[in-house]
Amino acid sequence: MTRAEARGAPAATALRGLAAVVFDTDGVLIDSARLHAAAWKTAFDAYLRDHPPSDPSRRHPFDLDDDYPRLVDGRSRLDGAAAFLTSRGFEPDPATVRAVADAKERLFSARIDEGAVAAYPGAVRLLRALQEADVPRAAVSASRHARELLARTGLTDLLDVLVDGAEAARLRLPGKPDPALFLEAARRLRVRPGRTAVVEDAPAGVEAGRRGGFALVVGVDRAGTEAARGRLLEHGAHLVVGDLADLVDEAAPTRGGAQ
Repeated sequence: MTRAEARGAPAATALRGLAAVVFDTDGVLIDSARLHAAAWKTAFDAYLRDHPPSDPSRRHPFDLDDDYPRLVDGRSRLDGAAAFLTSRGFEPDPATVRAVADAKERLFSARIDEGAVAAYPGAVRLLRALQEADVPRAAVSASRHARELLARTGLTDLLDVLVDGAEAARLRLPGKPDPALFLEAARRLRVRPGRTAVVEDAPAGVEAGRRGGFALVVGVDRAGTEAARGRLLEHGAHLVVGDLADLVDEAAPTRGGAQ
């Protein structure tokens, strides 16, 4: 499906005729992206306070609206930490990158222990509709917490495959915008990327979906802003929705066609 075709089709029918759907996890299926963003901000701002950049113009705190989607969202912890520190003029060594990433990990884990995560109702509706239509479903995530979060939010039984951060590390898969995570999920579902949809909220993830040759790349703009929508389209989204409920087709067809 071309981008023009996707834009011209109702969102609820965009998934028709596809063999499978691969979802990002944080910010797409689970309301956890905000927790990741807040943990990154605390970790990065602390580092900047202790190590002010030599260039005064780069000393401003981590920006949730700009830095998070542009440098961190959708990437592995180490890649995200390195990208941000580089953007502030540092030449970060591996030990520094890991120290900042580990600080973020501790902050995020504390929020999880507080029970501050939930599945998006629209995501549950869509997963159930696809399950009833016998359309295979996979989730991917650069986070090692994905399996735990999917279990806590009751989504595990609605998915056929999960490729999380632990699996990515074991298989040495590169992070987004490389399409390796999505391609591994499609391989495990035994479907071709050209017959599969990717659903993502991060520009890096959208770009990964396009690089991987997936038939349809759906961007999810939970912020509901023209800027966020524009970033997703610029990185290759065929279609942008505000909620996964927009993709639910009450008359969803059963799985069909060659894979």
